[in-house]
Amino acid sequence: MFRFLVRRMLGAGAILLIISAITFCLFYAVPADPARSFCGKICSPTDLETVRTNLGMNEALPLQYWHWFVALFVGRTYPAWGDCAAPCLGYSFTNHEPVLATILDRFPTTISLTLGAAVVFLVLGVGAGMLAAHKQGSLLDKSASAISLTFSSMQIYFIGTLAMYFLVRQTGLLPEPHDGSITQDPAAWFSGLLLPWIVLALIFTANYTRMTRSSMIEQLSEDHVRTARAKGMPGRTVFLRYAWRGSLGQIITILGIDLGSLLGGAIITETTFNLHGIGRLSIDAVVDNDLPMLMAVVVVAAGLIVLFNIIVDAAYALIDPRIRLA
Repeated sequence: MFRFLVRRMLGAGAILLIISAITFCLFYAVPADPARSFCGKICSPTDLETVRTNLGMNEALPLQYWHWFVALFVGRTYPAWGDCAAPCLGYSFTNHEPVLATILDRFPTTISLTLGAAVVFLVLGVGAGMLAAHKQGSLLDKSASAISLTFSSMQIYFIGTLAMYFLVRQTGLLPEPHDGSITQDPAAWFSGLLLPWIVLALIFTANYTRMTRSSMIEQLSEDHVRTARAKGMPGRTVFLRYAWRGSLGQIITILGIDLGSLLGGAIITETTFNLHGIGRLSIDAVVDNDLPMLMAVVVVAAGLIVLFNIIVDAAYALIDPRIRLA
């Protein structure tokens, strides 16, 4: 298992290196002058040249990337603005501060939104799929299929807008969404993210309901399950020990892919509910043409997706030891 994890982490490091190099080239090779974005609208040629010198933009692009990469491990000193401690991901064009400090300030909101939504759609989606498979052909099964098909065809901003109007503004059933800290006020943190969790999870809940139902029905038709029933094993034991465990591998595999999609959904959800997370930060960086901030967000998001996939691979390897040999 240790060798399996080491191989996965080395592969993840190579992937992140490639992503950072491609992203850097794309962002800094554009025709627009990043130094002018930093310098502002009222900028003399002397000031513009000073900005280029301080940001190292007079150097060749490969050398600029090399300095950016080295700064991750040893930090970097910007002559006019000061030190950026390691790991330094760059210096913001907008707030004129190291971008990592801003990302770390927004990170708790995004990770709370993402993991909370994952818990909601796993509990609701897998639970509804198991019930639908257990009551195959019943009214419950047909209702679960119809509801999952309906929600899977909707968009987050549409559901979020309707939920805000009916559940918050008109009826007051749910509190106004807001940012919060779980360590300072757990109750306020939970109430502020409850509606965003539900809205973000609804899209994924529908997919997991359909996937769990079809996977468990397939498992229930396997020969070893019929043999267990023929030997007199109780139906509940057959359902949970064979059908459920057989479906677990497929659920974990899809979860690894969906955790990356959740980050994309978090951008829309944070914008819809005015939450100040990394997703909202990326939108602001695009509007302000803040390339260092935008690149840092892309690298951090890629790192999170890679980390989530390593965790899922480890869980899958624990369930099926044959995966460790692949």
